[in-house]
Amino acid sequence: MKKWLVYIGLLFFSETILAQGLPWTKPLPDYPFAHFERNQLIYPGDSLDMERFFQKMDSVVFLGEGNVNIMHIGGSHVQAGMFTQQFRDNLLNISTDLMGGQNFVFPFSAGGTNNPSHFIVRSTGDWTYCRNAVHRETDKRLGLAGAAITTTDPLATVSIVTREKHPTDLTPDFDFNKVTLIGFSDTENVVPVVSYDSTIIRGSFNEWQSTYTFELPDFTDSICILFDSVPGEFTLTGVLLENNMSGISVHGVGVNGASVASYLRCDDFERDLNLIKPDLIIFGIGINDAAEKDFEKEAFKSNYDELIQVIRRVNPDCALLFMTNNDSYIRVSSSRTKYVVNHNGVIAEEAFMEMGEEYNAAVWDQFDIMGGLKSMAEWEKVGLAKKDKVHFTNDGYKLLGDLLYNALITRYIEHIQLNAKRL
Repeated sequence: MKKWLVYIGLLFFSETILAQGLPWTKPLPDYPFAHFERNQLIYPGDSLDMERFFQKMDSVVFLGEGNVNIMHIGGSHVQAGMFTQQFRDNLLNISTDLMGGQNFVFPFSAGGTNNPSHFIVRSTGDWTYCRNAVHRETDKRLGLAGAAITTTDPLATVSIVTREKHPTDLTPDFDFNKVTLIGFSDTENVVPVVSYDSTIIRGSFNEWQSTYTFELPDFTDSICILFDSVPGEFTLTGVLLENNMSGISVHGVGVNGASVASYLRCDDFERDLNLIKPDLIIFGIGINDAAEKDFEKEAFKSNYDELIQVIRRVNPDCALLFMTNNDSYIRVSSSRTKYVVNHNGVIAEEAFMEMGEEYNAAVWDQFDIMGGLKSMAEWEKVGLAKKDKVHFTNDGYKLLGDLLYNALITRYIEHIQLNAKRL
């Protein structure tokens, strides 16, 4: 019966497409230097893994049943949050009540670095920060988030609010009634607790997962993490917020400066990934790899292979989507204002295409779509990229989020049309 309901939804939507065009896509600006007409997902191999992902999407979109977990992983482009959030907001607004049941976050600002835009963090007390991108800083065991904050201050706190700093009408709300803290202490006496509505809630500890799980009496958009006032050290490596509702969850996992090798240094990456079990991973790691003078394509691919094997162990059916690097420049070491084009972007593009074929993954050729070599300077001229010619402005990240969303949703619409024809 449920399968027939999906079929009816496919038929109805297919007729809507014929009558109205592509109703879910976002309008795009027109820039002469860009190739937005080539904005699509490419399948260098086969598309079976992505087709399975789209079939899971069908149940969520047309029946409101099940869960789809998407993870966008990368470096500073992802840690900033705007790119992932724009993609997420677009996806969750294709239908009502699509907000999924999970939200994996890390309180970066408690460690003195920039926080993603889709949630707010406030902290008190003394915290130290380490990340996977700098080898000498990884003195703590790191997990999926690729970062950690540590305190020995018994009065230290971290508050998380799942609201954007600058919400729009399209920003979906995320409320939760379950909190899972990932972390560890140097003594059994240091135990985190959660404050909810002025009530202290104690959680249950899972030694293998190194998690503290808290069941809240009601739904909320904010919590405060604090500790029993005893001496000792506690390290927090991630926070998973949940509400057990059906829908689509989009997780942003990004660390400033991170390369593929950075995530391979995270000892607990695989363990933590089991908390999410993503159905689709969008790989946005590579811009920092290609910034190195000794960048080699085969070494880059070998590191990716090791990371993909970890992901396959967690979910063998996880669909993969590779993003090629954006065009970028490298600052001349003897000057603060002079930059030269980074030709490694072309080599990285070739590597992503080859991996797309090897792993039967989709590829979104961001490098070509934005205009190819030297196009980053053009994006800067129109206010879409920053002066470092590596990062984007908020408007630039939002445009990238629209482009990636359009590429994915257009393929999904094609999936709907094809399956409707088979009925």
